[in-house]
Amino acid sequence: MAQAIEKLPDDPNELKAMLLAERARNERLVQIIKEMQRHRFGRRAETLPEDQMLLALEEVEQTEAVAAAEAEASSAPEREKAVRKRRTNRGALPGHLPRVETVVDIEDKACPCCRSLLHQIGEDVSERLDVVPAQFRVLVTRRPKYACRACEGAVVQAPAPARLIEGGLPTEATVAHVLVSKYADHLPLYRQAQIYARQGIALDRSTLADWVGRAAWHLRPLHERLLEHTRSSTKIFADETRAPVLDPGRGRTKTGQLWAYARDNRPWGGADPPLAVYVYAQNRKSEQPLAHLAGFAGVVQVDGYAGYRALAQKNSVSLAFCWSHVRRRFYELAATGPAPIASEALERIGALYSIESQIRGQSRDERRDARQKKSRLVLAELEPWLREKLALISQKTKLAEAIRYALSRWDGLTRFLDDGRIEIDSNIVERAIRPIANRKNALFAGSDGGAENWAIVASIIETCKLNGVDPLAYMTDVLTKIVEGHLASKLDELMPWAYAPPVELKDVA
Repeated sequence: MAQAIEKLPDDPNELKAMLLAERARNERLVQIIKEMQRHRFGRRAETLPEDQMLLALEEVEQTEAVAAAEAEASSAPEREKAVRKRRTNRGALPGHLPRVETVVDIEDKACPCCRSLLHQIGEDVSERLDVVPAQFRVLVTRRPKYACRACEGAVVQAPAPARLIEGGLPTEATVAHVLVSKYADHLPLYRQAQIYARQGIALDRSTLADWVGRAAWHLRPLHERLLEHTRSSTKIFADETRAPVLDPGRGRTKTGQLWAYARDNRPWGGADPPLAVYVYAQNRKSEQPLAHLAGFAGVVQVDGYAGYRALAQKNSVSLAFCWSHVRRRFYELAATGPAPIASEALERIGALYSIESQIRGQSRDERRDARQKKSRLVLAELEPWLREKLALISQKTKLAEAIRYALSRWDGLTRFLDDGRIEIDSNIVERAIRPIANRKNALFAGSDGGAENWAIVASIIETCKLNGVDPLAYMTDVLTKIVEGHLASKLDELMPWAYAPPVELKDVA
């Protein structure tokens, strides 16, 4: 202690500066600890945890249903009231579902008074939703052989139809079901093997993995075509996420990267169909997006990762940054305790989002004009306010980092003002990458090749979802057509949006 006191400077100003620096350091460490505690024990989402709320709501609704059932069982009027309410609110079942009709008729069709023949004056029709559990079946293909009694050795037989897995058990529909279950419903292969086992079908997980790998190889041209459509676009989103990959040589996992690129022009009425495509890479270096987007010319909307700056060095590419990432930094500060500056920053950024909610769905020119009139005023006040606050606080705090993060990217953050195609954030691609970033059911890929297969199949399934296409029906049809020799020059006929249901136009009075 005595040695520490002797090292203190004699100059009061120097001592004061040292104390201020130490205080700033302590405040930064406290903020880091709070963030780590919130990351470990608190909720991470900036919005309300919808999935958790829905789980709690389900419990409440179940309890309410029990009470209602008890009331209906003990009271006929309550039962009739509930029946009328259900008939009013349940809506109609989809017309494409098959109907199995049952007629519940009277046995005696004679009038109970005069015994004359009754005639039908109407009927009551009710529909209920029924389910037939998944049923496995065996498709048997017989190919008769024919021989000539006069010509020895002449045997004629129809050629065997092409199969996705030559000599294997599955049909294309079975393989499609495995793909969709794994990559859309997040059902690992070992769990699918357990489901098959309950039906008395013994399939090893490695067998299912072989099916997935072979299907991914056949689907690779579609994945490459999706990338070509991405490069030919003029406005896309980009993001990346970690992809742990098993590294057998070291007995642990290594960190790969899944790069995600998305196109969605629906918010401003663009004609190009939405798509999402993932590309696996072994690192996060800037040459990866340069290679993936070779030949691209237009706007790329990204987060603040510096690896995308290499794209901006090309005269044909400009970067638009994401306000959601800016907002998140201030949110993390405000969520851990009183933070007046961070809270006010959130309010100012919230004003931008309020404007966006009003113009969503309008044309690109209408969006640009509204932003010029409203959003530009908000940003014109926000920038000097951020610089003023930055000058008043310690530069070593997390708040200063959040402010510098926004100011250092100001040109990209304000690019949406002059272009109605650009969104205020990159949440579209973040939503696309979220199913892959969710590792609750798949902790890591087994190899680099497995991660590449993941990228291929997930790209197709996510693009199906963006276009309102049933992934299972699509995958079944596409695999069948590929096996039957669909021409590579007509790949656009197999793109997910080619299977999109037609948009129903409403009559305008």
